[in-house]
Amino acid sequence: MIRLRGVSKTYPGGTVAVQQLDLDVRRGELVCLVGPSGCGKSTTLKMVNRLVEPTTGVIEIDGVDVTHSDPVRLRRGIGYVIQQVGLFPHQRVSANVMTVPLLSGTSRSAARARARELLALVGLDPDEFGDRYPHQLSGGQRQRVGVARALAADPPVLLMDEPFGAVDPVQRARLQEEFQRLQRELGKTVVLVTHDIDEAVLLGDRVAVFAAGGRLLQHDTPAELLAHPADEEVATFVGAERGLRRLSVTAIDPAHLEPLDGVPAGDLGATVDVRASLEEALALLLRDDRPMIGVTDGPRFVGVLTPTGIHRALRASLRGE
Repeated sequence: MIRLRGVSKTYPGGTVAVQQLDLDVRRGELVCLVGPSGCGKSTTLKMVNRLVEPTTGVIEIDGVDVTHSDPVRLRRGIGYVIQQVGLFPHQRVSANVMTVPLLSGTSRSAARARARELLALVGLDPDEFGDRYPHQLSGGQRQRVGVARALAADPPVLLMDEPFGAVDPVQRARLQEEFQRLQRELGKTVVLVTHDIDEAVLLGDRVAVFAAGGRLLQHDTPAELLAHPADEEVATFVGAERGLRRLSVTAIDPAHLEPLDGVPAGDLGATVDVRASLEEALALLLRDDRPMIGVTDGPRFVGVLTPTGIHRALRASLRGE
């Protein structure tokens, strides 16, 4: 869906923000760009919708080289969400969401209906929030409005630059969860910039790790990135806790379960679905303070998972087995 080939950005004075970048984002995929400050991840994002013009290279969206497209028309077909939200302070929430459809020629009545639909989609009652001004909303609510506005023209591509970075940790977790739900429902092609490796692992289908000077070090699934960093620089950025982070992207493997035979009923705590992650299973074990939990596949009981089983599964995952 999005293809960058040989893309570079050099600013006047010789500062290189991005160098010779090759990157593919598949249709319906969420790719997180992550790395330290000044590594070129936000510049890369802005080159896709030409808020920043590339110095060299080709950028294609759905097979069309957008470096030769009308930039205004291009941006109207791409959803864009930034950390500061960027809502118009003098307009009510519903008017903010209606902006792009109206610019694209949609009738006012259709744009208003679309705004109501999207506010409900992001968890804001349009009757309660539609007539408010941005300053009357919390940070998390403003961010939800920003997402609704970006989706208003039903764009195939959504670009997000640190979208949840300006809210408190509790709101951030809620927004991440809500966005995961939206992505499962809508299946947009998303490029998301973050400095937080935990957020990248949580949200991304694949993660692109950048280094200073705009070099792409590794582009992989979260599980592969955590298990097999491409080099020491990636391993350092991902952190020594990558084994723990891998719990969140490693599913329960029936091979590491134990049969229920001989297990005292009092030892068996809560149950978890076999498609859950090791992190979810460990959280249940710790919450219930039991030596094991049951694992089910729908109504069928498939075995029990112990701390030893979780350890075996994690070690096997880290070895790439």
